[in-house]
Formats: sequence, C-alpha cells, structure tokens
Amino acid sequence: MTNPALHLYADAQYASPYAMSVFVALHEKALAFELSTVDLAKSENQQPEFAAKSLTRRVPTLIHDGFALSESSAITEYLEETFPGVALYPADRQQRARARQVQAWLRSDLMPIRQERSTEVVFYGPTTAPLSGAAQLAAEKLFAMADALIAQGEKHLFGEWSIADVDLALMLNRLVLNGDPVPHRLAQYALAQWQRPSVQRWLTLERPPL
Repeated sequence: MTNPALHLYADAQYASPYAMSVFVALHEKALAFELSTVDLAKSENQQPEFAAKSLTRRVPTLIHDGFALSESSAITEYLEETFPGVALYPADRQQRARARQVQAWLRSDLMPIRQERSTEVVFYGPTTAPLSGAAQLAAEKLFAMADALIAQGEKHLFGEWSIADVDLALMLNRLVLNGDPVPHRLAQYALAQWQRPSVQRWLTLERPPL
C-alpha cells in the first residue's frame, strides 16, 4: 500500500525550526513525501504560484492530496490524527496538552534568544556576539521551564519521545551549539535529541551558502 501524496515546502536554507519539526514528524511516521524549497530571501513565498498553495504564504506548508496546511504545530497535529505509526504526541490527555503548550510557547516567546541566536548558529556555525541582558533573562526562563518538565533521569519530556522534544531541543541548541552556558543536564538532553535518526536526516541535508 502506497502513502497518499504528501508534499512539504521548506525554506531554501533548511534553517527553519518549524520546517524541521514537520520534516522530522513525517520521517517518524515513515511517510513518503516530496520536498521542495522556497527561497524566502527572494520573497518566493509571495509569488502567485506559492500563494495559491499556502493561505499564510509561509513555510512549512504541507499538501496532502490537494489539502494545503501551514503552521507547523497544526501540521504535526494533523499528521498525528491522520496517519498511524510512531506517536508524535503523548497518549495521556494532560501530557498531550502540555506538549502543545510547549510547542506554542516556543513559537511565541523567548524572542531575544531567537533574534540573537538565530538558527544560523545551529545549521551554519556559531556567532561570537555575547548574549544581551534580555537574552540572558530569556535563557533563564527557558532553563527553568525545561528543568521543571524533564524529570531527573528521563531522556524525554513525557517519558516517551514526542515532537515537542525536537522543538525544545532546537531552542536549547541555539545556545548549546553556540557555546553559551547551558546547565549540563539540559545540554545533554538537547544533544541526545539531536542524535535521533529523523533529526539527523534534517541535519545532513545539503544547505546552500548564506
């Protein structure tokens, strides 16, 4: 039995943490999909061809049998509800809600970290610029949240792997891979998540020069 047609649109640099989240989810579900890139620097996402596919004109956008969906957490929830295979979210209702909370929070908060440690430091190389006071405060908030959710001795947020682990590890690795101070336990968690085969598939994609 072949999988229904799936087509993922990602950024040309493969640096979007949100495109990465969907890419990993597709591989975790063992789904065959076509991968295309959109050059955001050239505003290709605003061109009529892509605008006709994506209501928000953003990446990632996933097309499944003619149904187009953007916003990464909406896509991963759709994949979870549509396809069998590895679970992307916890089975427990409250833990599943917490996973969604983590995803929403990482996408809407911690802006100083996202600005000063863009994903270029993760996928292209570190920067020597020091963290501002605002970014240090954001990092402290990130560490407190992660420390509260990752139980001692656990490898994942909710006992078993979930897509929220990928999203949290990416945020932590903005700091870890840049050489910024990160509590050892959290740094080890983030680096361990980076070794997951589905994540490694994203990391080894060929990226054009910046």
